[in-house]
Amino acid sequence: MSILNVMWAGGAPFASIHKVHQQILSQADPSMPIKTWLLQGSAAGCGGNVDEAKEWKLSSARLKGRHFWRLTRPWMLARFHKALKDSDARVLLIDGLGVARILLPLLQALPHIRAVVIFHGSSRLYPADPALFHRLAPGQLTLAAVSNTLAASLSQELQMPVKTLRSAFDPVAFRAAALSRQQARSRLGLPQDGSPVLGAVGRLVAEKGFGCLLDAFAAALQERPDLRLVIIGEGSARAALEARVEQQGLRSSVSLPGHLDDAALLYRAFDWVAIPSLSEGLGLIMQEAVMAGVPVLASELPVFREQLASAGWYAPIDDVRGWSDAIVNAFSVSPEQIAADQYRVLAPEDAWLRFSQDARALLS
Repeated sequence: MSILNVMWAGGAPFASIHKVHQQILSQADPSMPIKTWLLQGSAAGCGGNVDEAKEWKLSSARLKGRHFWRLTRPWMLARFHKALKDSDARVLLIDGLGVARILLPLLQALPHIRAVVIFHGSSRLYPADPALFHRLAPGQLTLAAVSNTLAASLSQELQMPVKTLRSAFDPVAFRAAALSRQQARSRLGLPQDGSPVLGAVGRLVAEKGFGCLLDAFAAALQERPDLRLVIIGEGSARAALEARVEQQGLRSSVSLPGHLDDAALLYRAFDWVAIPSLSEGLGLIMQEAVMAGVPVLASELPVFREQLASAGWYAPIDDVRGWSDAIVNAFSVSPEQIAADQYRVLAPEDAWLRFSQDARALLS
C-alpha cells in the first residue's frame, strides 16, 4: 500500500505548492511509501522529495480536453485508470480542482482508493463541480483548504464540508536553517552597510501584485532614496516587470534574481517583507518571514488578517498610493517590536502542532 501525490505541474513556479504537499506528506505513516505524479512540467526546481516523480508531460490543453485534444481524452483517462490500478495506492493526495476533475471520476471504479483534495487558492467552479464531489461516498473523499477563509468560501460554494488544513512549518527547524543577516545579504549580493531592504518572494504572475509593488516602491523612493527592493521568484510576468524597472529607472534600486532554491533561508536579508497579492489561499511567505523574525507588510486580505489579526501591517489591494505610503511608514519605525508582535500572534509552535495532527488524520 502507498500514498500517491498527484500534482498539476512541476517546476520552479509551483515550488510553494509542492512545499505544502511535502509538509503534509511528512506526517504520513513512515511505513507507507510515497509516490508522486506530475501531470505537467518536470521535477526540477520543485524542491523536496520529488526527484523520482513520474512526469506525464501533458499539456494544459490536453488535460482539459480542449480543441483537438477532446477527441483523445478517453484514451488519456484510460491510461490514468490503468496507472491508478497498478499503483497500489490507498490514499490519493490531489493538488486542487484541475487534478480532481480528471481523477475523481475514475475512483468510482476504484473504491479501495481514498482521495484527499487540497485547495491552495480560490478556483473558478463550474456548475458540474459540486456533482463531481458528491458522486463519491463520503468515506472515499475529503476536501481540505489551506486556510479557514478559503475553507469557508469553498464549503459555501460546494454545499459540502471542507476541512481546514492551515499549512505550517516546524519553527524550530526553520529558524535553525535560516541564514544570518550577513550571510543572506551576501547570497543576494546586497551591501553589508545596513542599507534598508524591502524583500518579496513569489511567482512572477499578475495576481501576486508585484507590478503595483514596483510602482509604489518607485514613489516611495522620492522620500526614501536609500531603499532597495528584491523580488525573488520566476514566472510569466518577468518580462513585464523588467520593462517596468527599466521605464522607471529603478535598475540601481531593484533586483529580480529569479527562482532561488534556498529562498526560504534568505528572509533575514530584508528589513521588511512585502506581500502585495491580489488574492491568496494562505500565503506561505507570511509564515516564513515571521518565523525568520522579519516583519510583514501585506495586502488587506481576509486570509492575512486570519493569520496576523491586529499585529499585521496592511495596505489596500492594488493601490499604488496606499502601498507607497505604507512602505514609507514601515521604514520610519523600528521593525523589531513589530516582528515580535507578529510572531506572538501567528504562534508558529501551536500552528505546527495543529497542522501535524490534522495532516496525520487526513492521511491515516
